[in-house]
Amino acid sequence: MSKAFITDPKTGFNDWRKLSPRIPDHENTFDHKSNVFTWKSFEKRLREGKTIDKELRKEILNEKERWKQILKIILDCVRFCCVNNLALREELLIYVTKLKMSSFAYLAMEVVKRQNGRTDEEPVVSDAGRQMFAQARFGVGNPAGPGLSLSEALDILLNNDEIEGDIFIEPPNPSVDTDEDSGDEDGSGLVDNLSSRQLTANAEIRLGNKERVGDFCNELVQPIDISSNSISTHRSPSVETLVLTPEKHRNRLEARKKSKQISRWEKGADFDIERPASFPEPDYSKYKSMSAIDIFEKFIDTEIVEHLVVETRRYALFFNCPDPNITAEEIRVFIAILYVSGYNNLPSKRHYWDSKSDMKNVAVSESMRRNRFLQICRFLHLANNIDINQNDKAWKIRPVMEMLKKKCIENFIPEQHLAYDESMVKYFGRHSCKQFIRGKPIRFGYKVWCLNTKDGYLVNFELYQGKSPKANTVYEQLFGKAASPLLVLKDEISAEKRQLNYSLYMDNLFSGKNLHSFLKYCGYSAIGTIRENRIPKDCPLQNKKLFAKKERGYFETAMDKNDGLLYVRWMDNAVVTMISTSCGTKEISHVKRFSQQKKTNILVQRPNLIAKYNTYMEGTDQMDQNLGCYRIGVRGKKWYWPLVTWMFDVAMQNSWILYNKTGRPKISQLEFRREIVNVYLEKYKNTPTGSGRISKSICSSDSRVSDTLRFDKTDHLVQHTEEKKKRRCAGKNCNSTVRTMCSKCSVGLCINCFKPFHSQ
Repeated sequence: MSKAFITDPKTGFNDWRKLSPRIPDHENTFDHKSNVFTWKSFEKRLREGKTIDKELRKEILNEKERWKQILKIILDCVRFCCVNNLALREELLIYVTKLKMSSFAYLAMEVVKRQNGRTDEEPVVSDAGRQMFAQARFGVGNPAGPGLSLSEALDILLNNDEIEGDIFIEPPNPSVDTDEDSGDEDGSGLVDNLSSRQLTANAEIRLGNKERVGDFCNELVQPIDISSNSISTHRSPSVETLVLTPEKHRNRLEARKKSKQISRWEKGADFDIERPASFPEPDYSKYKSMSAIDIFEKFIDTEIVEHLVVETRRYALFFNCPDPNITAEEIRVFIAILYVSGYNNLPSKRHYWDSKSDMKNVAVSESMRRNRFLQICRFLHLANNIDINQNDKAWKIRPVMEMLKKKCIENFIPEQHLAYDESMVKYFGRHSCKQFIRGKPIRFGYKVWCLNTKDGYLVNFELYQGKSPKANTVYEQLFGKAASPLLVLKDEISAEKRQLNYSLYMDNLFSGKNLHSFLKYCGYSAIGTIRENRIPKDCPLQNKKLFAKKERGYFETAMDKNDGLLYVRWMDNAVVTMISTSCGTKEISHVKRFSQQKKTNILVQRPNLIAKYNTYMEGTDQMDQNLGCYRIGVRGKKWYWPLVTWMFDVAMQNSWILYNKTGRPKISQLEFRREIVNVYLEKYKNTPTGSGRISKSICSSDSRVSDTLRFDKTDHLVQHTEEKKKRRCAGKNCNSTVRTMCSKCSVGLCINCFKPFHSQ
């Protein structure tokens, strides 16, 4: 282009006549406009000082801050070594090499591990240090994140062959906006079939050396604060001078830590012959004058019924439906019909109102109309949908659950022996609280922590939902996620009943040295089976594999003199290991076992500890058996429906147990249920005014009567209708109303249609 056409770079061309006509077309293209927009954006960033150099400087500052945190951890480790007079000895390096971790990671682990019992002079490790420990040892985790997810926990165990442990998953947060659900269980329960919400849920790894790695219930990551006032205080009647306070317990732990006390074991030691504890005799006299209905209404009382009425009507209005005007009497009849389905089960709830005699239940059909029952089923609700607690996954049933728990505790007559175990509520839908336990009679469902008497009376309970709003963080840090609900349930009992010296029984999911030591310090007796990885490493009991070669009936004992805990290992069909705070092995009994060698039953000696455990541990299992006999059979699509019917069954079971404890002639649970049902259906019934719609016969030419009866030409006689009421004629193309009917077919017929109706 000639220079004559250009005058100033800022003004551009001064003569556009010689330019190519393609330039205006180019200026209208997308590429040109995009480049202009890019340049204008860059020009704006230049004016505002947002250059690339500043972003790089920001990244450098972030990296610098990260290395400051790493340096702080290193200084914590060095200070820890100086305070405790430690050095990187050869033995330490060998130990670190076996664990496949750096010496720095091991020091970080030691610093974190000893924070639980640290003194004021010892260093405090920062949160970043704890997270760096998890990164250095396992290669996962975000220093700024909350902890391990299930996906990261699986990577740890799958990619490290030398690391063995169990994974405990916290139920994920619910992501459903409806109460209804559907789905089957095919292919579930496997690692390859876990959903994304499950893989991202918080998880915890429990290693063989009792270390815990994860977000919740993590003794390595979380420092323990015993000074919390959440630990209940009461006076134990067995030890009058022992008053449990958080301050005393903390001082006790700190004194042991400062003195570096070593466990003192005495192999072969045992408790003296156990003397009967001074426990008051259960007094059921106040229930002796009560009828079955009176005792039942101690649990399902007016408060619960009125609450159901209010929330059910509110739930209908919440969906912009007409007010159903449900009354308390209808709720009681509704509950009675649910109990009927437990011992008189039919294919569906509609069949109780069937007009055929083979299925129709007269008591049910005459107490409430079918459509009214279905309407209550649809709108039955236990909580206000506006008052939502996002931290409680069971908020839909929480009000009624708390009411029923209160009734169970109030009507609990103290008994010395209590069993703590888990109960499963069958459920096959989708919900974040649903659990899978392999080998259980009920594998899929909700897990409920239960505290029961020997006969199965449910004293207190709580639904397991992972991060519970009622959880006590002090208990969880000390005793774990499974054992802490026991102490929470115990604290909810009234002080007058809680101060008694109960004997508690539990299985190996809950038992541990810390828990049993704490229960003994509280004045309770505790007996339970214990897992191999929870037994102290310096315990002198013989190795489990070598012990398995002993003959049946052989047992060994070892006592920890510091905590006063007795460990017992007994050879039955398999090795059984127990832990006890008061009961020993004296007063040996014998049990029958079948001998494969002699092909006959033989007597095997059994320590008193084992016999007592077998006698009183079955409380929760007894409750499950009682509930399973006549479980409510009406199903629903709401996720909380199984829990609602479970609570109704628990109320019935508890009232039945109380009734039989009054000294009157004992009756079966079926007889007790029928007594409640018959009284409710007769007392609160609302008899329908009409007969309702007649059931159809789909295998006949006329839907009202079977062809086999209609055309058999036997005993078809004309008679008046009941009370001479008018009925529509069943004849073909006949619209008359008559007061005559067929005595056998039970259909209205005029004289002219009688013969044609019974002729093919």
